[in-house]
Amino acid sequence: MASEHASQSMTEYIQHHLHHWQVQLPGTENPFFMVNIDSVLFKLLAASLFVWLFLRVSRRATAGVPNKVQCAIEMVVSMVDGMVRETFHGRSKLIAPLSLTIFVLVFLMNFMDLLPVDLLPWAWAGANEMAGHDPQHAYMRVVSTADLNTTIGMSLTVFLLIQYVGLKHKGFFGFFKEWFTAPFGPWFAPANLLLRVIEEAVRPLSLSLRLFGNMYAGELIFVLIAVMTLGASLDQVSTYLLGTVQLISGFLWTVLHILIITLQAFIFMVLTIVYLSMAAEHH
Repeated sequence: MASEHASQSMTEYIQHHLHHWQVQLPGTENPFFMVNIDSVLFKLLAASLFVWLFLRVSRRATAGVPNKVQCAIEMVVSMVDGMVRETFHGRSKLIAPLSLTIFVLVFLMNFMDLLPVDLLPWAWAGANEMAGHDPQHAYMRVVSTADLNTTIGMSLTVFLLIQYVGLKHKGFFGFFKEWFTAPFGPWFAPANLLLRVIEEAVRPLSLSLRLFGNMYAGELIFVLIAVMTLGASLDQVSTYLLGTVQLISGFLWTVLHILIITLQAFIFMVLTIVYLSMAAEHH
């Protein structure tokens, strides 16, 4: 019975940490119109931090020896600018700022996964209890990129930008002509159209699912590490053994996850640049 209770508590703990703070849009009953408030709030928080930090550093930038923050931002800007120059062969004032925004914003949203897994959910539950609400139903997920709605929304935005860049660089006729003539020529128009539709559909799917899958898995692993000592008693030797394993596992996964969150932001940015470059090139 104790094992069954512990298993149930563990399941409830995991489900609670993977449940969003949701609000139904007024006048609707379909679950499709449910808004994940926590994802929206932390996206806005990351965007606000990005704008505030870059504006503050740009206004206080010095021509001499820069401070550490300015140096770090200059390295990021130089890296992104170099990637755009090497990959995007068209001429556009949009691509470099867009790429920088994508990289920094995705990184900041991913970085929330490095916070202690119980910190913000515990604070949110305490705030709900003080307000007279049930803390057991106070849900809070802090990693916006572990929400499929976020990654799909970003990918669809990139998809629309791809179409915009293609139309701008090739014109209406040239843009849609490629749908029927590339890569096999005008005699194979149906095959060309089918391949183009598949290619365009795969792009937002690959962008969204790759980022979502990696961040969701990372968040879940942190939760699983946290449940190692869930409900443990301080008078048992196994508690200290599990606590040691938990501490080591958490440290190792955090170090590895720093690489993962940076790599996922970089991949999302690079693929966006590549797709926009392909849209601007004439076949």
